[in-house]
Amino acid sequence: MSVAGAFNALKSSTLISWESTGKLQQTLAACVERTGSTLHSGTTCTVKLWPEFAGRGRYFDLRSKFIPASIHCVQESPLCTTLAKDGCKIRTVEHLLSALEAMGVDNCRIQIDSAHHDVEVPIFDGSASAWVEAIEQVGLEVAVDHCGNNAEKMAPSLKEPVHVQRKDSFMVAFPCERVCITYGINFPQVPAIGCQWFSAAFLEHSFYAKHIACSRTFCIFEEVERMRNAGLIKGGSLDNAIVCSSNEGWLNPPLRFHDEPCRHKVLDLIGDLSLFAQSGSQGLPVAHILCFKGGHALHADFARLISGGSKDCNSTFEL
Repeated sequence: MSVAGAFNALKSSTLISWESTGKLQQTLAACVERTGSTLHSGTTCTVKLWPEFAGRGRYFDLRSKFIPASIHCVQESPLCTTLAKDGCKIRTVEHLLSALEAMGVDNCRIQIDSAHHDVEVPIFDGSASAWVEAIEQVGLEVAVDHCGNNAEKMAPSLKEPVHVQRKDSFMVAFPCERVCITYGINFPQVPAIGCQWFSAAFLEHSFYAKHIACSRTFCIFEEVERMRNAGLIKGGSLDNAIVCSSNEGWLNPPLRFHDEPCRHKVLDLIGDLSLFAQSGSQGLPVAHILCFKGGHALHADFARLISGGSKDCNSTFEL
């Protein structure tokens, strides 16, 4: 697809209008590779991040089968975000996509070396820091198309208030001149976590790297056995998550922030909303987004709502 064709595919709707960010699309300046253990399957996986042409956006390459990082390819799964297409599945993509979105990597081919059709992205220490460090290692450059032309970076701007809800969890968003996120969590059964709120306006990559990316995934100790019996967190350990007990408090302190669990939810949200990106555009809507007691499924509901929810995975991607 040409850059012109990609921009023509960005259709405004009653909820979203596509507006210029005043920036050019970017990609990585070189390939970078990382290998690590996975959280749920407990295996080892190698991921290579490759520069990509303007207008291509972000997509996964699993044995030359391509899965776009698109909300229309999301398959609901417990405790992670999963992309699926043509019999292939990529699990736990949220931390990697969060770093790519927040650090300005608009176009990227994400190659996963595996003989299997069902794979998982490495968890590292449970945060997005390893991906931020990988991006910073090689740096960014302006992305160009096959003809050497650069492309304007567009962003989805919310035109009217919207909301989604699952039981007592909800997300609402209001029109705003910049991206703002307010997130709340509530674990009354775990006093060391309790009720937390975190709010920030995202202006610079450095803010994300310093205040969001290094926050780690967390879990409740009393729920570990149930999750493992369900076939989850086979690779989970005190090295890749912060674990809190209802009675004992944090089992592997210190925390990196007093509200690290809430900040990690913001990290996840950025990764999940990055799936709204199209053709090298920004994924995060220009809006004030407020989420309470959210998770990957609720985040995906919100992204589908503002996208119109009418496309399938095959209609969102063309090389």
